[in-house]
Amino acid sequence: MSLTLFSTDGCHLCEQAWGLLEQTGLAADTDIKDIIDNEQWLDAYRIRIPVLRREDGAELDWPFSADDLIAFNQEQS
Repeated sequence: MSLTLFSTDGCHLCEQAWGLLEQTGLAADTDIKDIIDNEQWLDAYRIRIPVLRREDGAELDWPFSADDLIAFNQEQS
């Protein structure tokens, strides 16, 4: 399953989220999108980042743990 991490430069929480994705082995299946590159993303995520989104549109807001990431990745809608 493909994941998207909404992030931006200089966001220490986003760096922590990426570290958890690496720790759980999900980083290879995750695209990082900088919210500054898209006005809609900026409006939607500016105060919520980091946010992880599955390809089915489900989102996981920070804070999340490695266990939360694994469970989120295994869920199906």
